[in-house]
Amino acid sequence: MKTKQILGLLLMLVFFSCFTASEISAQVESKFSPVKFGSRNLGGPRLGFTYIPGHGELVTQLKEKKIGVLLSQFGWHFEYQIVPDIEGPCFIIEAVPLVAGVEYGTLIPSMTLGFGIRFPNGIEFGMGPNVLGTEEGAMSALMITVGKSFEYGGVSIPLNLAVTTNPKGYRVSFIFGYAIEKSK
Repeated sequence: MKTKQILGLLLMLVFFSCFTASEISAQVESKFSPVKFGSRNLGGPRLGFTYIPGHGELVTQLKEKKIGVLLSQFGWHFEYQIVPDIEGPCFIIEAVPLVAGVEYGTLIPSMTLGFGIRFPNGIEFGMGPNVLGTEEGAMSALMITVGKSFEYGGVSIPLNLAVTTNPKGYRVSFIFGYAIEKSK
């Protein structure tokens, strides 16, 4: 599947799943009263897998080092939310440092700064810059993600699919974890 097709599918998924009747109703009600905002911190561990398809420069570099195109990911998710006092979307700023490739005896660091929106039904999407550490130096890319967070007994369980792209190739990642809201 080409990058444009994957990005198109992600955008269609976000567009069609974000607006439920209750969200539209809350948006209409909020136009008639001022909205107050609070904040939440939902940081926590993250793990998952990244697949690097195709025959791009990134795949070639990995193969030269005897590293496969399917890599484990481990890290931490730092998340700050701006939350309206009425039912509506949360605005999210997040930093996600990860290391990949431990199963190949190496550490490939990456850092993503994401800006996004999470709707009351748990559907979320965002985008931002990503920096991947390579032997040649830092390589920047654009990350686009879509996901869903499930709430279970005071624990948030996010599931995210991310596509990271630049001229050297693209990566597709599935990242999950958990977060317990920090008390203030």
